[in-house]
Amino acid sequence: MVCTHATTINAPPQRVWPWLQQVGWHRGGWYTARWVDQLLFPDHWASADELLPDYQHLAVGDFIPDGAPVTGCGFTVVDLQPERYLLLQSTTHLPQSWCDRGMAALDWTWVFVLYPVDGGARTRFVFRWRGRTHPWWLRLLCHAVIVPADFLMSRDLLRGLRQRAERTDERILATARAVGTPPSG
Repeated sequence: MVCTHATTINAPPQRVWPWLQQVGWHRGGWYTARWVDQLLFPDHWASADELLPDYQHLAVGDFIPDGAPVTGCGFTVVDLQPERYLLLQSTTHLPQSWCDRGMAALDWTWVFVLYPVDGGARTRFVFRWRGRTHPWWLRLLCHAVIVPADFLMSRDLLRGLRQRAERTDERILATARAVGTPPSG
């Protein structure tokens, strides 16, 4: 399965990237509407409305949680190019017992791509996810449940990230960069 979503953000990629790199459970959130989080994920914090200095650095291999720690759900950063793209992968979005018994498998990738447009003044933000599932009944379940839920969640993600990036002040961005810069070795 493949789902692609996109929006244009009235801000350059360098104003979008800090919001993107802080996504995740009990990090910056997924920028969905609070009522959605409360309905589907009641233990999840509200999505951040500010840049969080503690989450302004990502590296390949980092784990981005997508649920309470007890679930083990999350994504691993597979690849990234700051201010250009972020590629995440998960095989943890199924009950562990299903995986342990070989009942089912899911390999899920999410990529967020930032394309500069209008000479770099604006950003075309593309979010695409791909899911490889096994067996057939899991694929059917994903089409019946995940794809409709994705429409709601991804629309909110794009809208929420766009609103935050468009109102980001350059002073706030500079502060987040300075605080989030890892120490030099």
